[in-house]
Amino acid sequence: MMAESEFERALQRLDEAARHVEISPDTMERLRLPRELLQARLTIRMDDGSLKSFEAWRCRYDDSCGPTKGGIRFHHHSTADEVEALAFWMTVKCAVAGLPYGGGKGAVRVDPHELSVTELERLSRAYIRAFARFIGPDRDIPAPDVATNATIMGWMADEYNQIVGQVVPGVITGKPLALGGSLGRDDATARGGFNLLEHLCGRLDLDNGPRRAVIQGFGNAGAHMARLLVDSGWTIVAASDSGGAVFNPQGLDVAALEKIKAAGMSVRNGATGATRQIDPDEMLGVDCELLVPAAFQDLIHEGNAERIRAKVVLELANGPVTPEADALLHKAGVTVIPDILANSGGVTVSYFEWVQNRQGERWTLERVHRELESRMNAQGDIVWKVAETRKVPLRTAAYIVGLGRLTSAIEATTAVISPVAEAAGRRAAV
Repeated sequence: MMAESEFERALQRLDEAARHVEISPDTMERLRLPRELLQARLTIRMDDGSLKSFEAWRCRYDDSCGPTKGGIRFHHHSTADEVEALAFWMTVKCAVAGLPYGGGKGAVRVDPHELSVTELERLSRAYIRAFARFIGPDRDIPAPDVATNATIMGWMADEYNQIVGQVVPGVITGKPLALGGSLGRDDATARGGFNLLEHLCGRLDLDNGPRRAVIQGFGNAGAHMARLLVDSGWTIVAASDSGGAVFNPQGLDVAALEKIKAAGMSVRNGATGATRQIDPDEMLGVDCELLVPAAFQDLIHEGNAERIRAKVVLELANGPVTPEADALLHKAGVTVIPDILANSGGVTVSYFEWVQNRQGERWTLERVHRELESRMNAQGDIVWKVAETRKVPLRTAAYIVGLGRLTSAIEATTAVISPVAEAAGRRAAV
């Protein structure tokens, strides 16, 4: 039997939600396949004078609610299947967040650490040349994702401007401030998840007792989340990245770990004194109240889910918990705050940037933070109420909310004529 693809696993969430809410066959049919998937070969001149080619993709999954929106990742394990799954999640996420967007995603199969800065710029510009007709401020709007950042978005935006012959700041979000980026975009994913956690803290039974957290993936989002948690009184007892994991029951020095990461090293280099190295899988079994998966998809699976001892799992990564692990966590009484709600702060502030670009405005950081907190709290309340009313996990509730909004948009543009009505129409015409 062939192994189930990542995209097929993503669609399991759709089927689960469909058992709890009435969704028209037209909506289900539209959401089972992406609207468009484009693959390209990016060939660039390397610093040594040789040519090298890289596979690249861009997917527009569904645009019923508006232009598609989603990041571009540079990773050596990226595939078309992964891009489709991520674009599907973005479609539902934008609907859950109440944004006028559909879902999209892009990727290049490359290890960016093996490229020089000039090679990375050539690759970034080559991506836009390949997909320039696919994207646009009213069609498909890229943003940063894994191993891409504001600098790369700046190169991409500049390349697009050169191709179309005019400055179009709204074509890409997550840009440098000087090119129309928004204040507050750098920590938006973590801050949105943190806002939601603080808002739901009482309902999650996290108000009293110890507040210990584990960060699985001490990258951009994970490090920002650790800082926000520490500043509000939490203790980070364990953290990991691709190079290893560290543990200290009395609390890690987050500032020291940030300096280590800034120097290009792994968190394992922070093992000193009472802080010791541990196996990343062992970290999942650490006693804590909060586990934050902030790395890649499928890292919590059937083989390790039963080790988790946290009360709450807050998904900052996309798809970090497999459907099988979800069932095990639910059975064990662990509350999972799903990715399509918990990490929607990033796309929400990207939306703020897009709005500022189109209106020629510059929002203050205070306004960005205020608007983000308001939106995260409002959507969190809606999802929580659905979960309570229908007695379903928060993930299923979030999909119910998102699919309900997608269904409204799809049915508003789809004429559904029953066979009986169609026959009556033909008789009337005669």
